[in-house]
Amino acid sequence: MEFAKFTGKTLDEALAAACNAKGCTKEELHYEVTEEKSGFLGIGKTIEIEAYCPKDIEDFIKSYIQTYFDNAELDGTVEIENDHGFYRITVNTKNNAIMIGKAGKSLQAFNRLVKAAVSAAFKKRIGLLIDVNGYKEERYEKICKMAVRVAKDVRRTKVDAVLDPMPADERKAIHNALAGMNDISTKSEGEGEGRRLHILYTPGKDEE
Repeated sequence: MEFAKFTGKTLDEALAAACNAKGCTKEELHYEVTEEKSGFLGIGKTIEIEAYCPKDIEDFIKSYIQTYFDNAELDGTVEIENDHGFYRITVNTKNNAIMIGKAGKSLQAFNRLVKAAVSAAFKKRIGLLIDVNGYKEERYEKICKMAVRVAKDVRRTKVDAVLDPMPADERKAIHNALAGMNDISTKSEGEGEGRRLHILYTPGKDEE
């Protein structure tokens, strides 16, 4: 991806040009000095930077997903919320079964694909989560109810339990749901797609 380039006699001048063009503050701007010319006897000195802002990331994500829709001949609209640098993406489509897949596997794979693409384009790790037609919220509610039942069994039997592998956002939802239970704690173990949440009997742990 080609980043927009801006020049100025000083770095502040180049940054001001970038902020003016992008409609953002200097704090929101990510930049890299690509060229610095000293000029002759200090005359004609220029600094060139490459710069982007959060809006550029949002535009890239929307364009990437829309291109995917077009190539797959699917319909859909994309909305993005920037949650302090974490991008929450809502996709509304009539083809939700195709996008979500069995047990959300297709959605997980699509989430990884978009995350890898945007992180590569902007040369930094960018966090994002894609939801399709509210599937994730329904999924969170379902798995959290299941986890509470399992945790009650763990507390009753004093035998730890291990849940099936699931993505990080679902493990976090369960962790939050169980955080307030007496004598119960959680931890994740494993690598990659095989990472699982353990529900542990922890005597003496009070409600948070």
